[in-house]
Amino acid sequence: MIAANLPWLSNKLFCIRQVTHKSGWLRWFEWLLWYAISFIAGFMLEYKMMGTRTNQDWEFYVVTVCLFVVFALPGFIYHYDLRKILNSR
Repeated sequence: MIAANLPWLSNKLFCIRQVTHKSGWLRWFEWLLWYAISFIAGFMLEYKMMGTRTNQDWEFYVVTVCLFVVFALPGFIYHYDLRKILNSR
């Protein structure tokens, strides 16, 4: 949940380097890399706990991407809609 929202809640690139303007494409690219990092961490955790990795079909990967999109929705809405409304008040 945190990794999915980081690109929209922070103006830092990967929470390390401050940038003056972070474009939408850069935010989506960062979101995709956070997905890959959390996905790899999940596989590593599964291998560490179970001693093996379970083979998955394509449906599993589609569901994980969709869940990551749903988890990113609060940060996306805050960045593009809610922040403007809150700043205008």
